[in-house]
Amino acid sequence: MNLKKMIINSILLAIGAMLHQIVPPFLFGMKPDMSLAMLFIILIFNKEYKTCLCAGIVAGLLAAATTTFPGGQLANVIDKFVTVNVMFLVLKPFRDRINNQINIVITTAIGTIVSGSVFLTAVLLTVGLSTSFRSLFFAVVLPATVVNTIVGFCLFNVINIALKRSAIKQL
Repeated sequence: MNLKKMIINSILLAIGAMLHQIVPPFLFGMKPDMSLAMLFIILIFNKEYKTCLCAGIVAGLLAAATTTFPGGQLANVIDKFVTVNVMFLVLKPFRDRINNQINIVITTAIGTIVSGSVFLTAVLLTVGLSTSFRSLFFAVVLPATVVNTIVGFCLFNVINIALKRSAIKQL
């Protein structure tokens, strides 16, 4: 694994964890997981499965450490592990066929829905939900999908410009 890739991925994961901390809650005290947007950017930049899987596991551990959802620690780790695997497989056939601008929008939208569904299912199976799965899905996951898609698109463009203007070549 390339040291440059590891350092850039680590920085992106750290930025995602910080964004996850500072984003205010918007519905029912829940807030969108901004570390997901960074995870999907890492998926777009890296074509190696091993790199993406490591980033997903680290993102899960960081999200578990910063979660405010009751019983969300184990669910975050499970969620990121499943999400990174599913989205790597979904993204694989489109990597070289579709522009990265479109890839990040599709990946972030579908990935946030997958992540939210897996998270809620994991919480439901481990500690239980205080309200119904369906109501949490519509009240939290779908609005978070919209927010993550917009933020992911903007962050992807900012990071892409920063990488192009620096001495760092595209990953």
